[in-house]
Amino acid sequence: MASTAKKLVVFGGNGFLGSRICKFGVQRGWEVTSISRSGVPRWEAVTGSRIAPAWSRRVSWERADIFEPETYTPLLRGANYAVHSMGILLEVDYKGILSGQDSPLAGLRKVFGGGSAAPSTSAPPKNPHLTYEAMNRDSTMLAAKAAADSGVDAFAYISASAAAPMLPSRYLSTKRETEQLLTAAATTPAAGENPLGRPLFVRAPFLYDASSRPFTLPIAAAAGAGSIVNRFTGGALTGLLGAMVTKPLKADEVAEAVVEALSNDSVSGILEVPQLVELANRAWREGML
Repeated sequence: MASTAKKLVVFGGNGFLGSRICKFGVQRGWEVTSISRSGVPRWEAVTGSRIAPAWSRRVSWERADIFEPETYTPLLRGANYAVHSMGILLEVDYKGILSGQDSPLAGLRKVFGGGSAAPSTSAPPKNPHLTYEAMNRDSTMLAAKAAADSGVDAFAYISASAAAPMLPSRYLSTKRETEQLLTAAATTPAAGENPLGRPLFVRAPFLYDASSRPFTLPIAAAAGAGSIVNRFTGGALTGLLGAMVTKPLKADEVAEAVVEALSNDSVSGILEVPQLVELANRAWREGML
């Protein structure tokens, strides 16, 4: 007898937000598959403990390259839902900087120095995919096409609520461009292409978590205070400070909202912070019944 459980595939499922989406999918009784380059998460980085949580044993942690669809297309067979939870804040390998493998000065020059997406001909980047266009846009569209070909019912894209101060404008512009491309893929696909299932654009704000990332708490507190001031000024600070005057949310709250949105056929399109809060509250209420 065929399984009646819904199947969820999360691109970037071993990350900070992606792992939590996997968790709430498991709690729904869904079959959950995570796709990433490294497979199983480094648990101390996503949960604050080196011990794998019990729910993780019910997730299939798969390795694949997002830029090579043939490595993950078979994993999408029979999937009801797919989530793209991959992206970069900086166009540098900040993990490499933290480990001492790359120069902080070179990284800062690349982030704040020019804004051009074209790599230098004299010093090509170690990873040509480490650009906003590649990670925020191109990887999403590759995953979306594979999902459409597999007939997924809904595709959620983790976008952003606003720009972050000091980041290049292309961080947010590539997010918005991707939302438009996904809308077109769902409503007016190119000739010969399958239409994308119900698209969801999760415009997440700054995410925080006390257990795994305590350093996010003071940032969240500042953003929370800024959002209150911004509300009283009629949103006058949004253009200047962006995410730092947008209400922050717990990572778990956004993850739960994503799963709730996927499961509800009446939810589609752009999900701003108020909608995410309502979806998370709805999921919590349903879980209490």
